[in-house]
Amino acid sequence: MSLSNPGGFARPGGPGTSSLFELQFPQSVGLYNSYEDAQKAVDYLADNKFEVQNLAIVGTDLKQVERVLGRRNWGTVIGQGVQSGLTTGVVVGFVMLLFAPVHNFVALILVALGIGIVLGVGFQALGYAMSRGRRDFTSITQVVATKYEVLCEHKVAAKAREMLQQMPGARAAYFQ
Repeated sequence: MSLSNPGGFARPGGPGTSSLFELQFPQSVGLYNSYEDAQKAVDYLADNKFEVQNLAIVGTDLKQVERVLGRRNWGTVIGQGVQSGLTTGVVVGFVMLLFAPVHNFVALILVALGIGIVLGVGFQALGYAMSRGRRDFTSITQVVATKYEVLCEHKVAAKAREMLQQMPGARAAYFQ
């Protein structure tokens, strides 16, 4: 089983595989509640001259968290459209500067900004109108792990487990 193929199914090296993230026959040597604790375990092994290139920290028990930022109404939609339009306008203006002869730099930028703002507001308004009130809020989402597992190549996993048992606080953590 490799980390890039967690189900263990046979899969020949395809375009998505990377040997950098693969361990041959990985075994668990520790399960931690935070990434920092998993990092401390790997750091402890590194400090004690363990061959840490045989390790990987893997986030498990993934969950998606959506943080609601605020209410969405026509005022916020238009404001977002203006913001994205300004960015688009600046980019379009500079691209036009690169490829077209410019007689009036200020006029070119102002026209590009105007077109960008009109397009930005138009697309934002269209999207909001099409939602028909089904999503009247803005948010951001993130996938987070609730557990972190330290995996190790099978040939040195027993040594890693022994060393982690010697880590200060490891015995207390074992009973939690």
